[in-house]
Parts: sequence; C-alpha cells; structure tokens
Amino acid sequence: MSGGSVAIPDDQAFASFKAECLCEEGWNVTYNKSGTTVWIQSLDEERSLHKIKQNYSTLHLCRMVCNDVSAETMYDVLHDTEYRRKWDSSVIETFDIGRLTVNTDVGYYSWKCPKPLRNRDVVTLRSWLPIGKDYIIMNYSVKHSKYPPKKDMVRAISVQTGYMIQHQGPNHCVLTYLAQVDPRGSLPKWVVNKSSLFLAPKVSKSHTHTHINKACLKYSEWKQRHNKAYKPWLFPEQTTLPIIPLCELSVQRADSLENIDESCLAETGERERDSD
Repeated sequence: MSGGSVAIPDDQAFASFKAECLCEEGWNVTYNKSGTTVWIQSLDEERSLHKIKQNYSTLHLCRMVCNDVSAETMYDVLHDTEYRRKWDSSVIETFDIGRLTVNTDVGYYSWKCPKPLRNRDVVTLRSWLPIGKDYIIMNYSVKHSKYPPKKDMVRAISVQTGYMIQHQGPNHCVLTYLAQVDPRGSLPKWVVNKSSLFLAPKVSKSHTHTHINKACLKYSEWKQRHNKAYKPWLFPEQTTLPIIPLCELSVQRADSLENIDESCLAETGERERDSD
C-alpha cells in the first residue's frame, strides 16, 4: 500500500498478495527445517528494510505432531486477539481499535525484540477475505491520532504484511506468512545479519510450526470456555468495535517517525523468553 491516502484493499490487492506468497523467485532461503522454510529478500540494506516470508506446511508436520489442523481453525487462531495473548510469546500488547468495513479493522500490536534493542510496535489497517476454501489476512501501517508512538518503543512500519492459509483437505492446511517491514531505527549489523525475523511483527519463535500447531490444537477447547460463539471475523454482525471514519487515518510514513539510533548496541545473546 504505497499510495498517499489510506485505501481499503480490493480484490486485486488480495490477488496480488496471493501471487507474491506463491512466488519464490528472487528469495534467499535462510532456514529450512522440520516443515518450516524461511526466505529473506533484502530491499535496501542501509534502511534495513526486509521482506520476510515464512511457510508452515501442516500437511507435512501434522503427521509428526499428533493431530491435524484445518484451514478454518488456523484462520480462527490468527484472528482471535484474545487467544493470541495466550499463545504468542512475543506479544507485549495487542488489541483492536475500531472497524472500517465488515472485513477491515484497525489494531495495535507490540512485540519483544532481541535485547538490548527497544521493543517495536505498529498500528495497522487489517483486511481479510475467504477465497474459496483458502483465506488471506493482510495489513499495512496507518497513523491514528489517539495511538501515537510510545517513548519506550520504536514504531515500526508494516509496508505490507499478512497470512495466506491454503486448504489442503479437511484436516490439513499450508500457512504462508509474508512481511515487508521497516523496523525503523539505526540498527547494528548483528541485528540485520542474524535477527531480522525478530524485527517483523508477529514473526518469532512463537511462529515455529510446533508452536503455532499447538496453539491451533488447543484452540477449540479454549474457545469453548471463552465466549465460544463470538467470531466477528466470520459473523461481522457480532462486532462491538466502534466505526472509524477513513478520514481519521493516514498512511504511516518513515520520515514522520523519530530515528532511534541503536547502531552501537552490542549483542547480549539474550532472546525472547518463551512464556510456556
């Protein structure tokens, strides 16, 4: 979403996102193990802007775990903000701010970064769309006057980030995560070289196949005890979010954010602590 004004994604935008998720040309594989493959494509080394794509093949790993995960369950888990606070060990705070349409809302998400870097946060416009038996959820950064950058965090920019969930039968799916993110700040080389994944929202060890698979397998039981019928991403008439006029939003620009200099920070070896 590189235009000057905030726009709600249309069918062409979803089709373009799907095509990019399926394309491997121009990507460098940095991790390939246990059914998870990670590619990184550097766009501008000086600004540390990266595209990050992560694939989870539950078709391959469900045979090694113990239970299967359907596309529908994966879609619910990725949407359910309350449940994310439970299973996503990288999250600091996440909540929905308001809605624009039946399939577009605005939300806040903050996450842990490798110490001693400051943690990051984003405010994003998120849209979702079922395509046949597949699903797409995608977002990009916006500005909202009531949610300015915080003093103790770095406001990152999601140029375009999202998930594609591909139905592979009644009990299997493939999840692709694609993130084009500017983590902001002047970063040390060890971060750019080793820890790019930690600087993208919702990409961390929380999103290894094992972790997200466990979250999916536990979701049904958890949901039975937590407002079990409430799924506004499927039933928009259930939403209690206030309507946000489009005019209250603007596209988040890098040049409007403070540039935090973290280039001299040394690596401590400490990473996210798993909350399990």
